[in-house]
Amino acid sequence: MLPFNCTSLRPSTFILAGIPGMEKSHIWISIPFCSMYLAALLGNGILLFVIRTERSLHQPMYLFLSMLAISDLVLSTTTVPKMLALFWFRAGEISFGACLTQMFFLHFSFSAESVVLLAMAFDRFVAICYPLRYAAVLTHSTVLKTGLVALLRSFSIIFPCIFLLKRLPFCGHNVIPHTYCEHMGIARLAQADISINVLYGLAVPFAAIVVDVVLITVSYVLILLALFRLPSRTARHKAFNTCGSHVCVILLFYIPAFFTVLTHRFGRGIPHHIHILLANLYVLFPPLLNPVVYGVRTQQIKEKVVKVFICPKSHLLQE
Repeated sequence: MLPFNCTSLRPSTFILAGIPGMEKSHIWISIPFCSMYLAALLGNGILLFVIRTERSLHQPMYLFLSMLAISDLVLSTTTVPKMLALFWFRAGEISFGACLTQMFFLHFSFSAESVVLLAMAFDRFVAICYPLRYAAVLTHSTVLKTGLVALLRSFSIIFPCIFLLKRLPFCGHNVIPHTYCEHMGIARLAQADISINVLYGLAVPFAAIVVDVVLITVSYVLILLALFRLPSRTARHKAFNTCGSHVCVILLFYIPAFFTVLTHRFGRGIPHHIHILLANLYVLFPPLLNPVVYGVRTQQIKEKVVKVFICPKSHLLQE
């Protein structure tokens, strides 16, 4: 039953409050956040440019890596510009529709990135366990279909959240104690039973991510078993290096994500501003570090970056 003073079921705007208790430090906090965001844009932009322009990198592994870079850019760009506007200009006002849009693309890009990481694990599994069948299994058509699956699964999981939020009465409560809009942050403002939102928001997306993690784990267990059967130490070392970058990226993505979700749901003793800081760092760290990890650990990418950006004249002569 709705409260008697509920004159408006849906606010025209929400107000993002930033990091509660740290309002005076917003300007100082914005400096590293802005630096990390610009570095993430540069790193992922370079990665996409090199993969796009170098035909030798038009292989499944690097095509999946370009999908990962796009997901990272969507994840950070969905949240960070509005966050910086809030920190710099106190522009915390956001329309109801824009808030739902931001919420959708935030969770959508997270889900899509999880599917891409699973696809990359499968790519390494086939490359190491069934190298002779690699070209037949992972064709360009397969890569394209994988990208479509990532989009469709993410859309089908996250889109219902919009309707779950639209049905709620907010009754003038429109201040979100956060730097961006996310599903449960909006739902908690409602003057109604949000048990469906809690159940759906925790069970469905979380279950999908857990399935991805289980399948990735199974893939790497099988990869490790295959590696230990290799007779040559050089071959094992080369295979470990090939998988090392992907394992680092997986850890960078899932560990902060699970920690943020679990502390947000169950960490009642943790101060609220710590929750918000962790959530902000989560949308910045993976996009920032993923290109660095692959750029440093993957010899082919390192060589192509040097070829295109550091020695462009020799690159043009070869063309």
